[in-house]
Amino acid sequence: MDPNGLASRHVTAFTGWEPGTAGVLRLPSGLLVRGRGLRQAMPSGHAPRFGVYLLGSAPPEFGWETRWVRWADFWLPADPSYARSVLIEALRRADGERVEIACWGGRGRTGTALACLAVLDGVPPKEAVAYVREHYHRSAVETPWQRRFVTRFDSVS
Repeated sequence: MDPNGLASRHVTAFTGWEPGTAGVLRLPSGLLVRGRGLRQAMPSGHAPRFGVYLLGSAPPEFGWETRWVRWADFWLPADPSYARSVLIEALRRADGERVEIACWGGRGRTGTALACLAVLDGVPPKEAVAYVREHYHRSAVETPWQRRFVTRFDSVS
């Protein structure tokens, strides 16, 4: 077990999302997670099996299992500890399910959460924003406080 309570894992043959598809981030372990903006149309292909929605108000019903993290646009999660537990769950589930992380625009909050997933997956906190900008979207993680949140994510309990 690592300090986050994640068991060592070997990525299974299950890939969930198609690598290289818009919004799909490959984490260093090989796990695939899709980030997206809810204001855009649902991408074609398979629906997620599990979604994490980073919004100021409750998300609509999607038809798959979800977690809502209260998170106002351009800010940080209202409950960082809860956000961390949900992201740990998302990372665990990505090793067998199609996991989606989304906010309205798909850049700031989604990018911040994806960078935090990268930290949980082994990317050094100070490198996680650059990793997500290179592999997900060049504008991911929009504000200085979101960048700072990622670099301090290891200390969120």
